[in-house]
This record gives sequence, C-alpha cells and structure tokens, in this order.
Amino acid sequence: MTLDFPVRAAFRALILAAGRGRRLGGGDQQPPKVLLRFGGETLLARHLRLLERAGAGRVSLVVGYRREAIEAELERIGRRGSVDLIENAAWQQGSVVSLDRAGHLFDGAAPVVLMDGDVIYDHRLLERLLGGCGPGTLLLDREIEPGDEPVKICVAGLQRIVDFAKRPDVTHDWHGESVGFFRFAPRLAVQVATAARALVAAGGDMTEYEASIRGLIRADEDGTVFGFEDVTGLPWTEIDVMDDVEKAQALLPSLAS
Repeated sequence: MTLDFPVRAAFRALILAAGRGRRLGGGDQQPPKVLLRFGGETLLARHLRLLERAGAGRVSLVVGYRREAIEAELERIGRRGSVDLIENAAWQQGSVVSLDRAGHLFDGAAPVVLMDGDVIYDHRLLERLLGGCGPGTLLLDREIEPGDEPVKICVAGLQRIVDFAKRPDVTHDWHGESVGFFRFAPRLAVQVATAARALVAAGGDMTEYEASIRGLIRADEDGTVFGFEDVTGLPWTEIDVMDDVEKAQALLPSLAS
C-alpha cells in the first residue's frame, strides 16, 4: 500500500477513551463513544486504521467505562494484541486523570500523538499534525461555534499561541477551535506528563487534561515550543451530543479515508 505520508520516525499514539459520554443519553447501557458506528465502522476501528496508515508504532488506549465492550471490539477487529489498554478506574473524574494514568508512555523515548477518542476526521488532519514543525503541534479550525464549549487556541499576531482553554483570559488577536489532537516531541511529552501528574497530586483530579497543556503554553513566552496547523475546511467533528452524531453521519461522504 502506498502511504500519503512522508517517511517519519515511529511515534507512540495515545487515545483517551475512558469516559461514558453521558450527554448522548442511554444511561448505563450507552456504549463508550469510541464504539459508535459510522459507515459500518466504529470510531475505534477507524482511529486504529488511520494511525497504522500514518506510521504509528504502539497504540495505547485509556479505558474505564465499559472496558469489556472495548476489549470485545478489539477482538472482533483482530487488534486485541496490538493495542495496550491502560485502566482508569476513576473515569468519572476529570480527563487529566486519564492522562496521568498513561504518564509512563511519556518517557522521552519517542514522539507522542495524543488524541481524543470521540472525534471523526479526515485522514489529512493526521497528515497535518505529523507534518507540524517545532516540539509541540496543535490542530486549529477557524470555523468555531460561539460559546464556552469549544476549547479555544488563542493566537497573538499570526502564529504565537498565548492561551488554550474554553474560557481564555489572556489578551489575543484571534482564536480557533482545538480538534483535540496533539503531537509532542519526546522531551515535551515528558513535560506534559509531569504537568498532569502535578495537577492530580495537587487535588485537581476533576480537571480536564487540556489544563496540563495550557500551563506549558502560557509558559512558552517566546512562542518557540508550541505551534499549530490550520485545518480549516477539512471535515471533522467531536461527538458530544446527539446532534453531533447526526453531523458525523452527514460528514461521511466528504471524509477522505
């Protein structure tokens, strides 16, 4: 198979998939969001297929809610032995706990790609992510819905990221929405894991994982550590509520996969 990506050193991929997705309804029988099906394929199977295509090394998955259902899907698609499962028994707490549970993967030995599990996306988003320059790369979409729900990448001038939050409090010139995918060079990956561990140790276990990245971004005063790739116009959506499921179904014909 011919790959669309340039040859790169293998990276580790970490998918966060421990939560229940309570806003989708369904109660305790609601499947984990990575098991939602689009075009006959679960989000999990799609993630693994596209990561393999992109040249990922080992893939790890943080699980919690209904772990057994995720294990069954890995068995069904023949990937049980090639994906490492990391248990987060405290999955009802903030997602920073999931990041902390996976901290041993951020050991400085390889680049790390961190991904929200509840996103359906065109494979070109991964290409942009892996092609980013600098130690840390985020994906930014200028087409952002108003309100506090989207996580915002705030930019001063044309390129310097100055804040990263749902409710930013730093003066900036413009912002876009974060896709929820990140690439960290080995040394920066260690810093991200250390920041997550510090947040949990300080009692911030109800915090979302973005807070650990935000602190490092705000400390990057000269803008040399973090950068972004603009993916405006490429199809993707995060799946939080039923309207997002319908949006994802409508996106299927436009996804290059």
